[in-house]
Amino acid sequence: MTKLREIQHVFNGVAASDGAGVQLTRVIGSPYINMLDPFLLLDAFGSDKPQDYIAGFPPHPHRGFETVTYMLEGKMRHEDSAGNAGVIESGGVQWMTAGKGIIHSEMPEQEEGLLSGFQLWVNLPAAHKMTEPKYQERNSAEIPVEVYNDSVSVKVIAGETSNKTKGVIENDFIAPVYWDISQQAGSNFKERITLGHNAFVYLYQGEIKLGDRIVSQGQLAILSDGDSISIDSVKDSKYILVAGKPLNEPVARGGPFVMNTREEINQAFHDYQTGHFA
Repeated sequence: MTKLREIQHVFNGVAASDGAGVQLTRVIGSPYINMLDPFLLLDAFGSDKPQDYIAGFPPHPHRGFETVTYMLEGKMRHEDSAGNAGVIESGGVQWMTAGKGIIHSEMPEQEEGLLSGFQLWVNLPAAHKMTEPKYQERNSAEIPVEVYNDSVSVKVIAGETSNKTKGVIENDFIAPVYWDISQQAGSNFKERITLGHNAFVYLYQGEIKLGDRIVSQGQLAILSDGDSISIDSVKDSKYILVAGKPLNEPVARGGPFVMNTREEINQAFHDYQTGHFA
């Protein structure tokens, strides 16, 4: 029997600054919601004012988790200590596994115009925190889009729809869903979500309704457990739907490092400071 997911909590994002002064909205990792296992952080950024983003994110280290950068508009250049470099363009995604450690930078590849998108931090299980760093990077044309009744389109970055449209990102640890959904006013979107996986919706345009609860632009809706979802669009709307298997492990944080114990965090700082990092 189908168990429909409902809204458990609704949170507003918090204005924040990161990197060298990039202005953004912290959605997960805020005083209101610290994390939603396995998701450690969600930042939404979007501005057509260069002073809000031009300084970017100069070289900084990571260990023990994955970063997912999804660009809605604009271009972001990335480089790292392993010699990787490239540009994430509008509609493209980069799923980076920091693993045992990497030093990287993310700098806007533009001096004017709109720059917008999301960065999501995804935890790694203890047994794989010290894995070799790697990237999965796909441009917009490589990401499949499924259309429902000409009123709903689903960009399938990760996960698989009930119509067997499969995303371009592979992750066996949390079996993630990451969908960018556009929905016309008055339409309904129904899909399945794996029972037991944590899930959220972040609305970046419009207004939607789940059950008898409304979600407004800029709000995060944490969903109850269930095996399916039904979303009604009150206005023309755009949102990301993200879900994944919780790891149920201890989490120790220290700035750019996420491990399981304080001792492991201290070791990460020591390795970085003594040049034995990445």
